Amino acid sequence: MSTSPIPTPTVSQSAAAEAVPLRDPQTGEPLLDPETGEQLMGIPQSGAVQVLDPETGEPMLDPETGEPLFAVPEIPEPDPEPTDPISSSDDLREAVSEQSETAAGFVDTLDAIAVEVGSSRISVWDVLVMVGVLLLVLVVAWMLTRLSRTGLRRVTSLDSSQRLLAEKLVTIVIWSAAFLVGIDTLGIDLTALAVFSGAFGLAIGFGLQKTFGNLIAGIILLMDKSIKPGDVINIADQAGNETFGQIRKIGIRAVSITTRDEREYLIPNENLMINQVENWSYSSRKVRMQVPVGVSYACDMNLAQELMLQAAKDCSRVLKTPAPTVWMAEYGDSSVNFVIHCWITDPEMGVGNVRSAVLTRLWDLFQENNIEIPFPQRDLNLRGNEEFQQLVAAISQRVGDGGKKPE
Repeated sequence: MSTSPIPTPTVSQSAAAEAVPLRDPQTGEPLLDPETGEQLMGIPQSGAVQVLDPETGEPMLDPETGEPLFAVPEIPEPDPEPTDPISSSDDLREAVSEQSETAAGFVDTLDAIAVEVGSSRISVWDVLVMVGVLLLVLVVAWMLTRLSRTGLRRVTSLDSSQRLLAEKLVTIVIWSAAFLVGIDTLGIDLTALAVFSGAFGLAIGFGLQKTFGNLIAGIILLMDKSIKPGDVINIADQAGNETFGQIRKIGIRAVSITTRDEREYLIPNENLMINQVENWSYSSRKVRMQVPVGVSYACDMNLAQELMLQAAKDCSRVLKTPAPTVWMAEYGDSSVNFVIHCWITDPEMGVGNVRSAVLTRLWDLFQENNIEIPFPQRDLNLRGNEEFQQLVAAISQRVGDGGKKPE
């Protein structure tokens, strides 16, 4: 081992002092006994000193060279003082102290009431500053969101789906920026809250997994324009129940659908991507309706078809182009069945009322032209046999006797 050029200081410690592990002053590595390989222990001194034998207090010599050993004792570092995780509160406290002594005393009182969490110190003053900054950031972000929505609605070059998509993206950007600005303004030491923030973030990630999934699904639906506000859709859930209505709003979590009876359904965005959706106004708002009609076999079929076309044309919501058509569907048990095909462009106004209007007008036309609307009829043929003849005779005798019971 190479000798140290440091001069030998005067040994002032007694052999009763507590020995500590020793390190080489040049390399900083632990000093080991060359014979046993054990960690060398010595009495601590300030700076590099001779290694003293903890039993006798005499200087220890290097076994190879015979020269005195010098070492720097490993002195444990003092525990760090608790730090304030919110640095902005200190700056604000100093600014208030410079303005008023009374306010400074009040702030010092609030700052004295504190709790220590690990190496962090959180006082009442820190909490008040955090709440104030958060409220300010939230109000500013909310105002910017409202202003951005108002500005986007004035842009006439965007359709409803593009405008809604732009609003969502701008909202996400504003609130993300507000979060970062709030963290920077507070001067929060995230390293002091690393463990807590990691556990909290993990819990939020699992708890809001569906929420973020619905958010991304809503953005995708708006980007590919598969659905948009104002569309009329028909969707079935996993139980097979169908919902028919008009889309009023596409939110962060769900799509709002209003039916004709003013019932509003909130369907998660993910369901619109997973389940089959029937969009009546995706590429065209024209919807063809079918109105089934049956007439008697004894009727004039040509006249009946003309009356069906006339009834469809007399309905105000039925389009003139494409014109209504009538198809003979089948020869039924009691009637000849037809289907009236007509087109509308406003399915959000309902389809049942159009079918009702056509059938009501057709009823009047059939009554005016003596067209019979049949109903099921059955003819009974009774075959004669001995038991049937006896039954008939008994009934005839009963009727002839006036229904009197024999005495």
